[in-house]
Amino acid sequence: MRRPADLIDAFRPADGAPPRTLMAFFRWSLSGSWPWLWTAGGLSALAGAAEVVTALLLGWVIDAALVSDPAGYFTANMWLLLGVAAFFVILRPILFGLSAAANAIIVAPNVNPLVLSRLHRWTLGQDVTYFDDDFAGRIAQKQMQTSRAITDVASEIINVVFFALASLVGAAVMLGTINLWIGAALLVWLVGYLALIRGFMPHIRARSMRRAAARAMVSGQVVDTITNIKTVKLFAHAAHEDRAALGAIGTFRERVIEFGHVSTLFRVSLMTLAGLLPVLLIGGALWLWSRGGATPGDVVAAGTISIRIAQMTGWVSFTLMAIYANVGEVEDGMTTLTPPYRLADADDATALAQAGDLRFENLRFAYGAEAGGLEGIDIAVAQGEKLGIVGASGAGKSTLVSLLLRLHDPQEGRVLVGGTDIREVTQESLRQQIGMVTQETAMFNRSARANILYGRPDAGEEEMIAAARQAEAHDFILELEDFKGRRGYDAHLGERGVKLSGGQRQRIALARAILKDAPILVLDEATSALDSAVEAAIQDALDEVMEGKTVLAIAHRLSTIARMDRIIVLEQGRIAEEGTHRELLAADGLYASYWRLQSGGFINYGAAAE
Repeated sequence: MRRPADLIDAFRPADGAPPRTLMAFFRWSLSGSWPWLWTAGGLSALAGAAEVVTALLLGWVIDAALVSDPAGYFTANMWLLLGVAAFFVILRPILFGLSAAANAIIVAPNVNPLVLSRLHRWTLGQDVTYFDDDFAGRIAQKQMQTSRAITDVASEIINVVFFALASLVGAAVMLGTINLWIGAALLVWLVGYLALIRGFMPHIRARSMRRAAARAMVSGQVVDTITNIKTVKLFAHAAHEDRAALGAIGTFRERVIEFGHVSTLFRVSLMTLAGLLPVLLIGGALWLWSRGGATPGDVVAAGTISIRIAQMTGWVSFTLMAIYANVGEVEDGMTTLTPPYRLADADDATALAQAGDLRFENLRFAYGAEAGGLEGIDIAVAQGEKLGIVGASGAGKSTLVSLLLRLHDPQEGRVLVGGTDIREVTQESLRQQIGMVTQETAMFNRSARANILYGRPDAGEEEMIAAARQAEAHDFILELEDFKGRRGYDAHLGERGVKLSGGQRQRIALARAILKDAPILVLDEATSALDSAVEAAIQDALDEVMEGKTVLAIAHRLSTIARMDRIIVLEQGRIAEEGTHRELLAADGLYASYWRLQSGGFINYGAAAE
């Protein structure tokens, strides 16, 4: 039997892409939870109706007291009093308890993770340009902000709107039984109340959007500074970053003040309107009583309900303001988080079963510009062949790799793996067939073990350690210790691996690629951060890892490139030379000039250009 807290599947995937209109976005975000949201709303409405019954019962008790002899009051009205006591002690607490449990146990704990998981899952599918164009902290803030705001909207509508509507409808019915004019007075007041809300809410919503955008920008600015804190300190720019943060915080402060102005005016207007209600209802009931049209109990009931509604108005107005503020935050988050994928899998995309040969056919790609990037690239790489790629910075080497990984789509031409256009297969299955080590190694703030196992999470401990040994990482990993005292493979590496040297990070990344054991291996400056002694130590391991794989190797240091089966030289996005190491040296062209001018194994491109 499931717990009440498990009645909503908190991690159920959404159906399709998130819509970009508000109500459709709410439906998408909350799909799968609606039956229990309506159930919680119904229980809240019953609790609201119980408040009206409270006033009605109080009126009955007063009327019974006025027509009874004090000495025999309790005997004559025993069943009435027992019923009233049972209502207050048993029925009313049960209704409020069920309403509270539905919201606090079933709805609130599940809606937030439901929405957050859906937004995060959608965001993960965006192409790398989406993340390059924004602050990481801002995107994360938007995910948290939007899921929290949707949860608050759902909870408050259940807690307040359903409760208040049931109370108002019940009050109108009850007052109508006393006198239709009293009931009509409540309805007129309610129309004015709703008109006031309708007038204010668009302004509250708009200012809330601006406040949310400013808050997210503060997060983005602060996270960007903290992420690059070493650069900040090395360039002595703490004051500069402080000014940038204060600028963002100052803008956020102004947006909060703007929101405060409209919210204050809204509250004052509503409380003035709320003060008018007891005057209307109690005054009207007293007038009817003076004319013989109402009993004293009716006056008490009307007074009780009018004061209760007047008090509830402040609570409801505050909550409605919060709901509309949250709606504004949802709209702001929706704008950032729901753009359609610019690099999506085809509708009929299939999984790439296995990798074979590679082919780059007449590629042109310039990052959206008219020139630069790659132009007319035509390369065939046989299965198991090892291809070296050489060229100056900006020649297009890494762009070629990005197109292979389908981080971008070419503007012209196509990339084929095993004879299949990579746009016809899923991106996940494509990248599962490719192992990669880059110059800018990515480390998670997790244990060394977790970082290596990222290559193949189901690998065993012995396989993981064997990969670390091959990458010459095992010995230094055993010496690691983090600030919590975790040692060796359990030690955490800090954000982006900041606790490791560049060479250590590169060796862990290499161990990760070794463990993945994919049929295609891409080495993009894979040994650039290693000293010559360490590189020499792992060169044999690299040769072993590359055995039988299709390899693309990019390097400024030619010690690895020279061992490739074939080398191409890129210049300004085009293939300038192609051949084996010996053939290119014999041709005495650009590659030969790089070879002659390299110092300590590195290419001196500036000297070669001269």
